[in-house]
Amino acid sequence: MNDERWEWRRTKKKGDRGDAFKAAHMSELGTLPTIHMPSAAVRQWRALIEGRKALVERLTAVKNSIRAIFDRQGLALPRGKKAWTQQGLAQVSQDAKPLAQCEVKELWRGMVHSELEQYKALAEQIEVMEKKLDEIAQADQRVARLQTAPAVGPRLSEMVVALLDDPKRFKNGRQVGCYAGLTPRVWQSGESSREGHISRCGNGLLRGLLVEVSWLGVWRGGWMKEVYERVRRGSDKRKKIAIVAVARRLLVRLWAMMRDGTNWREPAGPELAAA
Repeated sequence: MNDERWEWRRTKKKGDRGDAFKAAHMSELGTLPTIHMPSAAVRQWRALIEGRKALVERLTAVKNSIRAIFDRQGLALPRGKKAWTQQGLAQVSQDAKPLAQCEVKELWRGMVHSELEQYKALAEQIEVMEKKLDEIAQADQRVARLQTAPAVGPRLSEMVVALLDDPKRFKNGRQVGCYAGLTPRVWQSGESSREGHISRCGNGLLRGLLVEVSWLGVWRGGWMKEVYERVRRGSDKRKKIAIVAVARRLLVRLWAMMRDGTNWREPAGPELAAA
């Protein structure tokens, strides 16, 4: 147990017997910490979401490897996503050749062929996973509800629903922000008190996707853009602070939609000012 009430800071002798005694004592006093335990189905859902993300990261690594091979040969692939369209992949395939058929001077073609085979396999697995995730999402009204929010797509909505699970286990929005590690650490000593970087506790995948969607929302405009500019205060040094603030507010609003069972409502006036 990592809870501070469980720590034995001055105990010289520690064992299973002592741990059991302390657990029983804390239980009797009502101070034994408890955690939310999601159902087996939700845990499997979370695992599938994380598994898809792992495959996407591996696919990105393969893309970078293919680009590096072409760069070393002085050849250029189309920028951005154009290289991975059907037309772009056809172009890559023209330079690929099974390694066993390659001469020494064209081994790079064999490397391209090997990487391209991995790309196709990973892309196929990701497609299967996303199809299954979409089936699960269709059976959960909460996922569809969260997608009524601007810039929020199926991947973020399903992740928020799967990780928050029961929205009523959070008392307020601050607890939700803490759960995702989007609140700052606080150092206090005497009369001084200062805030540091965000805690980064909780699920890093959720935190990263919230930030990614927040950048998209800022680019589109609307309430995210207004919050971003207000927190940034015209300073480029505060860009990271501002986008984290947008991500935290987005998560809190999505949590409120789950808690209240309501679709997205664009904040305005006093509600926006308090965001």
